[in-house]
Amino acid sequence: MKKEVISTLDAPQAIGPYSQGVKANGFLFVSGQIPLDPKTGVVVGKTIEEQTEQVMKNLQAILASQNLGFEHVVKTTVFITEMAEFPRFNEVYAKFMKSPYPARATVEVGKLPKDVRVEIEAIAVLA
Repeated sequence: MKKEVISTLDAPQAIGPYSQGVKANGFLFVSGQIPLDPKTGVVVGKTIEEQTEQVMKNLQAILASQNLGFEHVVKTTVFITEMAEFPRFNEVYAKFMKSPYPARATVEVGKLPKDVRVEIEAIAVLA
């Protein structure tokens, strides 16, 4: 199996021993993104809406680095710290994802890196 590590300066750099993304077997696997400003590494926003917006922009930047868009995404996994915020999260998510929507799992977690409210990972089909 051939795999290729993906990295772009337009998305936050990895804060641990992982890659922004990996291409393998016709797919792009994008690591979980949190709401970090790509230039400063500082958390963007305090609300679920603000943080989701930044996470989606970070995902978009990684996809774009491979000439892909959200229409190529086939699966996302969402981690949020408060399921009560799910409807507000969903409003922002829907601004980026258009029908036909990718498969998705959403899980409430106790804590995320840097105490953010949301993290999203994605799998996309290579064009």
